[in-house]
Amino acid sequence: MAHKALFAASVPLPSPARRALLAAAMASGLGTANSATPADQVTALKARPLAFPRDFGSHPDARIEWWYITGYASAANEQLYGFQVTFFRAKVEGTETMRSALAAKHLLFAHAAVTDVTGKKLWHDQRIARSSGPESVTPATASEKDTSVQLRDWSLERQNGVYAASVVAKDFRLKLQFKETQPLILQGDKGLSRKGPLPQHASFYYSKPQLAVSGSIAAAGQSIVVEAKNPGVAWLDHEWSNEILPPGAVGWDWIGMNLFDGSALTVFRLRDKAGNTLWGGGSFRHPKMSPPEKPYVFSPGEVAFQAVRGWKSPFTQALYPVEWLVRTPADFYTVKALVDNQELDSSATTGAVYWEGLADLYDSNGKLVGRGYLEMTGYAKPLRFS
Repeated sequence: MAHKALFAASVPLPSPARRALLAAAMASGLGTANSATPADQVTALKARPLAFPRDFGSHPDARIEWWYITGYASAANEQLYGFQVTFFRAKVEGTETMRSALAAKHLLFAHAAVTDVTGKKLWHDQRIARSSGPESVTPATASEKDTSVQLRDWSLERQNGVYAASVVAKDFRLKLQFKETQPLILQGDKGLSRKGPLPQHASFYYSKPQLAVSGSIAAAGQSIVVEAKNPGVAWLDHEWSNEILPPGAVGWDWIGMNLFDGSALTVFRLRDKAGNTLWGGGSFRHPKMSPPEKPYVFSPGEVAFQAVRGWKSPFTQALYPVEWLVRTPADFYTVKALVDNQELDSSATTGAVYWEGLADLYDSNGKLVGRGYLEMTGYAKPLRFS
């Protein structure tokens, strides 16, 4: 009941205008459904070298895109907080030929959350707006030149190698900076990451691990300052695609872990209704690898997820594995959620309910070696992200 009340308090009921935007979002294919778009209707991405800073920016020709930052920081009393900020862009296929300046040719969504690990509390909020039309009507933009995404009073911007995120939500505020400490990682084959056996199921995908975090986090009347001399640690993903889910997939399991020795671990799998793996992948990079932007890329058969412990949501009754054994070529890892209840309800924007939260990483000897985020989708209801 407390979890249900949390979302009822933080997410207002949609107004008629928001309901119209939500309907357009569903028409664009961002949300939930029983199956993905048929493969013969999807344009496969063509491999190409990624060019920066251009590819830090938006790609309006792609059907879906997101910028995703997760991380953690400690207060002076060592109280641990996790945070997540995600901006989505979805192409609305049905409005492509409309001439009206008010036509919602693209929609922007944003999710943000804060986890108080000590208090075992979660706060979450979301935004939605169209990204076309007069700025006074729809203050939502995504630059094609570099990372610069604005959705009303929420923003994510990159300048001189430093990202800045600003989120003003009902129950929390984030004003954070993220400084690069390592080169980015090109996931998959030089940035083209397969998500299924067919070439149509792929994304352009790069990651920026080991970001040094400074700024401030405020929640429930408490505020912590994250200082540069004692920074938090964050992870950024940027993906764009025409189709993520292969046929039969209902969701995915994903981890992005910053290891304490400076390494970076990505592991994911696409999962069917019975819990079987349809496709898997990921990468591992040690800071001394050369060239540093080229990690060891996992092949589909090289990764495996095995659930160890589950948690049942009182809100959706979905059963989420909150502890995993994850087999990779790098090691056999154990992933343990730091708070069981980190389920997020984004029904008012993307239509999805999913679990995303701070987790610890243990190696095969049981040693704590890293920390990062675990994401699980398609457990409450099948996901569609096309």
